[in-house]
Amino acid sequence: MQKDFVEYTYDRVIFTEEMRKEYTIIAPTMLPLHFTLLGEVFRRHGYNMVMLDNEEKSAVDTGVCYVHNDACYPAICVIGQLMEALLSGKYDVHKTAVLITQTGGGCRASNYISMLRKALARAGLEFVPILSLNIAGLEKQPGFRLDLPIIKELMQCVLYGDLLMSLRNQCLVREVHKGETEALTEKWLADLSDMMARGQKYKDVKATMYRIAADYAKIERGPEVVRVGIVGEIYVKYSPLGNNKLERFMHREGAETVVPGLLDFCFYCVYNNVLDNRLYGMRRYSKTVWKIASKYLMDKKRDMIAAAESAGFFMTSSYEHLLEIADRYGIVGMGMKMGEGWLLATEMLELCSMGVKNIVCTQPFGCLPNHIVGKGMMRPVKEAFPEANIVAIDYDPGASRINQDNRLKLMLANAKL
Repeated sequence: MQKDFVEYTYDRVIFTEEMRKEYTIIAPTMLPLHFTLLGEVFRRHGYNMVMLDNEEKSAVDTGVCYVHNDACYPAICVIGQLMEALLSGKYDVHKTAVLITQTGGGCRASNYISMLRKALARAGLEFVPILSLNIAGLEKQPGFRLDLPIIKELMQCVLYGDLLMSLRNQCLVREVHKGETEALTEKWLADLSDMMARGQKYKDVKATMYRIAADYAKIERGPEVVRVGIVGEIYVKYSPLGNNKLERFMHREGAETVVPGLLDFCFYCVYNNVLDNRLYGMRRYSKTVWKIASKYLMDKKRDMIAAAESAGFFMTSSYEHLLEIADRYGIVGMGMKMGEGWLLATEMLELCSMGVKNIVCTQPFGCLPNHIVGKGMMRPVKEAFPEANIVAIDYDPGASRINQDNRLKLMLANAKL
């Protein structure tokens, strides 16, 4: 018991170029489809990357052992996933580094690395290097760099992942021949993994998106079913570990899930820098770069929408329309960027405007920003769209799974086609 009160010291371990050649890098997974492809890009550029795929409660239990249970729930999940892997004996801990994302914004996610260093020290693994995946220039390591070619290839993975996720969800519950959708998804995931391992030009990516949509269009589908949008804090919105496999639960209940893509969050992060300049006069020297990056993502989203619509599918709207919705309803100011900020409330409005009136708002119990811009904005959204059927679900190590499932079933009982 006394060990719990020891004051640990932990220094930053440098990840060198030599380590890059010898070390295995393990990283937590948030979106299985996307992160499978992201791993291929890193391996192509010389990193021995392993994406961890444990989605079971054991990872959360391990996280609670090393992170205070009042901390951010996603931190408990991802640090638990990493610590479980390091302690499993599967990896040589003296030749292993860990990779974790870092936003740099006003969120506890910016402190995950400090929490992880403390967890490693408590386990006697303080020698394990920690790599930060960010575009804000934080926690630089000489042996790990994100240059422009890698970033562009990672964006290609996000495009493919978002398209696969959306088309899979639109076919899975309505497929006439059971198992056809999952088989096609696995087939395309394998093909895309090979493509990303070799590298692709964007014209080939664009053509491939049309081929993917055409293949999914061949799946015979039954009548329309209840559609449920999923929004919320980025990790628990997407991660099967973080949201107790929410999408699979909805599919078992016969609902089609509509999940805004990861590219939308990327656009939100980039466009906030444009807003900083417009609203506060910040980013005076980099504003042109951020405007170019925003336009780049806008163009890519339009290409993805065109590919999906060419085969009769739908996607969430273009970023121009998303910004127009945010401005038209104005329930959250565009300067609000703590947590998922203006994006979360705008996604709820966007889904309602598309006819998806049933929405699950996922949030970590202790995430104050997302309680404000998520649960706190449910009433204004319902005032704008009286037919909206929205439920907020809290996720936490101590949250009752039965209570979560019952609240979801109650929402589905009131669901509207």
